[in-house]
Amino acid sequence: MSDHADGGTEERPRYTGVICDLDGTVYRSGRPFPGVVEALERLRAAGVRVLFVSNNPLQNAEAYATKLSALGIPVTPDDVLTSGAVMASWLREHTPNARVLLLGEESLREELAQVGVKVVHRGLEADVVVASFDRTFTYDKWLEAFRALRAGARFVATNPDPTCPVEGGEIPDCGGIIAALEATSGRRVEAVAGKPSSLMLAAALARLGKGPDEVVVVGDRPGTDLALGHQGGVDTALVLTGVTTPSESEHVDPRPVYVLGSLAELPSVVLGR
Repeated sequence: MSDHADGGTEERPRYTGVICDLDGTVYRSGRPFPGVVEALERLRAAGVRVLFVSNNPLQNAEAYATKLSALGIPVTPDDVLTSGAVMASWLREHTPNARVLLLGEESLREELAQVGVKVVHRGLEADVVVASFDRTFTYDKWLEAFRALRAGARFVATNPDPTCPVEGGEIPDCGGIIAALEATSGRRVEAVAGKPSSLMLAAALARLGKGPDEVVVVGDRPGTDLALGHQGGVDTALVLTGVTTPSESEHVDPRPVYVLGSLAELPSVVLGR
């Protein structure tokens, strides 16, 4: 527990769990923002559990844990939750033994295989189409997915993001692939694993072992990070180190409970001191 106590009496943190975005919140271009490493250390010293959550399905929890540890933030894979992992769990629970047509990359294919998901390549063999971030997306893949959906396959996706931030700008993400499939097949995606879906929030709360009133969601994107909290009645904190500027933050609706210059300010919110 924290040694920041009054008169020798330990104070209970305002929140005992944090659901924390990564890119634009903890780091940018592989470098942590100033004061973030120290802030996270302070939270952990106070007994606050921090779960890092990412919509990027290209890296699994082990890869993120290695990356964060190299940045001076020691974590285990259990401290990380990705859209790929949530998708794999959903498939295992809701479509056991289903054949999956994956519009995604090898890292996600491997993650699905680890939980016994069988991936096929022909649309008419598929029971489920999984759309994901796919830098190898081609017309042939699109066609096979189209055929599968027209034949009645279920339609799910890892994340709704239209673009993905990279150094120097953005690149197309899973949201574009979802839009292409919806426009051509006449179908609508029925489940999305990543933020701001209820699937991601439920998985995050279960991993933390916390209720909604014990946790705060922190991130830089109103449409995904803050929406994750809003839809589940969880308090939210917007940081201004990512895509949202100070002037834009004044018009965010619904309003976050907190607006922070950076994640370095989070201990004052979470610990209430």
